[in-house]
Amino acid sequence: MNIEEALGRIGIGDKRARFYLAALELGEAPVQKVADRAGISRTTAYDVLARLTRDGLMSRVEKGGRLHIAAEDPGRLLAVLDDRRRMLEGVLPELRSRFSRSATRPRIRFYEGRDGINTVLSDTLACRSKQLKGILSMTSDVFKVLGQLAMEHYVARRIAAGVHLQVVRSRELEGGRTRWLSRAEELRELRWAPAGAAFTMTIWTYDDKVSLISSRRENFGIIIQSEELSDLMNTLFAVLWHASKPA
Repeated sequence: MNIEEALGRIGIGDKRARFYLAALELGEAPVQKVADRAGISRTTAYDVLARLTRDGLMSRVEKGGRLHIAAEDPGRLLAVLDDRRRMLEGVLPELRSRFSRSATRPRIRFYEGRDGINTVLSDTLACRSKQLKGILSMTSDVFKVLGQLAMEHYVARRIAAGVHLQVVRSRELEGGRTRWLSRAEELRELRWAPAGAAFTMTIWTYDDKVSLISSRRENFGIIIQSEELSDLMNTLFAVLWHASKPA
């Protein structure tokens, strides 16, 4: 990816990118000279200059009765991204509200392989309620697909995000291992499923979503966004939770 493409990815595309790069190379210079270097017309240059100035990427200088312009330090680009991030965070609740109201039918996303399963796990960390309910299949399956380091990283990210986990696992399938028991400091409460209960898939329930991760043999993940399904799974989880024993 070249510099112009990189600037385009952060919203400073095409003519603005060329104009900014030309100004960086020239230092303080008249608008026309920068426009010529960027390959754009003088009229367009003033429009581009106005937008870059609003973003804090260009400044105007009077020199000998003529208008000169200069590019600000490229480090300012990071501040521009921070400003845009804060602006988006301010409107994100309303965007999510509109997104939820527009969902008249369930949204189903299917993922395959290691990367797909990582995507499903990452989605659970974004739950707005900060309450995650899990019914876990054999831990060894998760290890075989993602590896222990990846799972430990996921747990660390969950804790950092402040997401509390209630989880039911089958004790028979643990093989005597005691990894990831109930720990308040790790925001996790574990219960052992009733004897004989063996889960071939992992199921997460959070907000209005239900996510599933298969065993290593089938190697896929699904995210289903459905209020009705989520309500059903929360009810079933409550029944299972009540029937399970604290670890």
